[in-house]
Amino acid sequence: MKRRSAIDLFLGGSLIATVAAFLYPVVRYLLPPKRPIISQDTVVAAKTGELAPNSAKVFRFGTAPGILVNTPDGKLVALSAVCTHLTCTVRFEAETETLYCPCHNGRFDLGGNVLSGPPPRPLETFAVAVSGPDIVVSRRR
Repeated sequence: MKRRSAIDLFLGGSLIATVAAFLYPVVRYLLPPKRPIISQDTVVAAKTGELAPNSAKVFRFGTAPGILVNTPDGKLVALSAVCTHLTCTVRFEAETETLYCPCHNGRFDLGGNVLSGPPPRPLETFAVAVSGPDIVVSRRR
């Protein structure tokens, strides 16, 4: 093999590797992997007494996060923790008693309704029941 052929082969391989390194993330973004759909209708989100008044806990509800809020007056509220704008996880702000999406400043009330920001739809709300020592969250039908 001549020196010129070896350099051409090396540069050609480098070019192919560079193009593949740029295209791989684009293809993965356009064709995301299939996630298994776990249809879970009920989950134990917390234990009784675990949440102080005016606090919240994020819990796993199937394959997505949910948020359980204990309001200052002791009412338990459960909602989807997935923002309807770009699927970021919302968090509870105790001082304003709202759910806040840090990605684009979306804000929701405890009923799941959009207060401000770009989210196009309200958050999904869940039913909450206390069953012995467990706080059980289930999908509304």
